Amino acid sequence: MTLENSTSASSNRITKLFGTDVPVVLGPFGGVSSVELTAAVSDGGGLGSYGLYGYGADAIRNTTAELKKATAKPFALNLWIPTGDETTSLPQSDFDQYIETLKPYFDEVDLPLPLMPDRYLPDYDEQVEATLEAGPAVVSFVFGVPAPELVEEAHRRGIVVVGTATTVAEAVALEAGGVDAVVASGMESGGHRVSFLKSAEESLIGTFALVPQVVDAAGIPVIAAGGIADRRGYAAARALGADAVQVGSAFLATRESAAVPAYRAILHSPAARETVLTRALSGRLARGIPNRIIAELSERNTAPFPVQNWLTGRFRPQAAAQGNTELMSLWAGQATPLIRHDSAAVVLAELLAGSTAL
Repeated sequence: MTLENSTSASSNRITKLFGTDVPVVLGPFGGVSSVELTAAVSDGGGLGSYGLYGYGADAIRNTTAELKKATAKPFALNLWIPTGDETTSLPQSDFDQYIETLKPYFDEVDLPLPLMPDRYLPDYDEQVEATLEAGPAVVSFVFGVPAPELVEEAHRRGIVVVGTATTVAEAVALEAGGVDAVVASGMESGGHRVSFLKSAEESLIGTFALVPQVVDAAGIPVIAAGGIADRRGYAAARALGADAVQVGSAFLATRESAAVPAYRAILHSPAARETVLTRALSGRLARGIPNRIIAELSERNTAPFPVQNWLTGRFRPQAAAQGNTELMSLWAGQATPLIRHDSAAVVLAELLAGSTAL
């Protein structure tokens, strides 16, 4: 099937809502999003997404400017909503204890221990203001329901609002909150579990059980996420009623992504056959390929979120630059072993080939 035919066969209410040609969304990556990959998916007819975790207002403005230079097509910016359980400050003694646990890893990558910061995350309200001012076609959220006034202001500016649910109850709450579409994120998804009504451990529903239930419960368009890496996953999700699919790992493994070569190599290797859910690296539950640091930190007293994520985030980039995958966060979904391609355009074409089965 040609892309032209795929586009014709795939047009639906989600493509009309987003202004895209095909119902494929790039999963937003916290820390490894790239302008090149976002633009490639958008230029290919899908909705490219860029994760803004940890970005301050200036970084949001600069990144959006780069995206608008790279593509004239619609793209999404993604924000993490504060859940209220974040640890915003620590006594110096607690910080010292946590950093001492991690000292061997700083030593291994030849970095000095960091000083305790004034804060561990940018101000959320400043992130929201900068994102709305930047004017993406879509703004998506994880870890909650965006505030009513935020949704209203986004709509006033012509920005589509997307929420993310890991349970039917979360999808219902998001629809009641006025979002325009909902991502139904099954437990197969790589990266962080973005549950907000119950704990992540209590919200582990598989994609292909979750999607049809959300379709039945919500009147807004549904985007299936988790366990989708090829034409079969695309066709299955659409057959279950999803208006679109969101794909992360398959695009993360492409040469356009910001993942370093060693990370991409593991995504294409037999090591990707096993993934685990862990709080070790960030303080929140996330799915990734097991490595030494996950095994070691799982047995130790680690800091809560976002402190742990900030602390390990001081040495993980250096480990990545050195190709040391034992000290990296290798986020990946359960369908990663199905990955066959290293080009965003080819991954997109492979997914859309599932239209023939519909």
